[in-house]
Amino acid sequence: MKMQYYLISILAGVAVAFQTGVNSQLRTDTNNPVLTALLSFAIGGVALVILYFTFFKQSPTFPPGYSFQWWKFTGGLLGVLYVTAIVIAAPRIGAANALAFVVGGQFIASIIIDHYGWMKLPITPISLYRIAGIAFLLIGVYLIQKK
Repeated sequence: MKMQYYLISILAGVAVAFQTGVNSQLRTDTNNPVLTALLSFAIGGVALVILYFTFFKQSPTFPPGYSFQWWKFTGGLLGVLYVTAIVIAAPRIGAANALAFVVGGQFIASIIIDHYGWMKLPITPISLYRIAGIAFLLIGVYLIQKK
């Protein structure tokens, strides 16, 4: 059943909305978007270490001879881009506008990623339905930013 994954995704979306507000306020205090992102990631990193060793109670292990591909480590860098961009944009255009444009960018990028199966994700070809969905989403982004 996929319902639990939908609920987890909704919870993540709620967390991102709150993260936007929290980090925007932290940026006001630090007056520096990069320091704000650094603090956010440092605190998140400590939380992940605690979470990992509390629930998994083991040292990380990898299969013998396994080699990592460099691009698999770029997730953290992409997170830095995201958090820094949000703490710069949200105080100026608001959380809803900032996140609406983030979501618009995510959907545009994700249908391209799905179409080509980049990063070993399942291939889902671009279709008129998907394009229409993106169009409606972008219309929604436009309506959200209107006052």
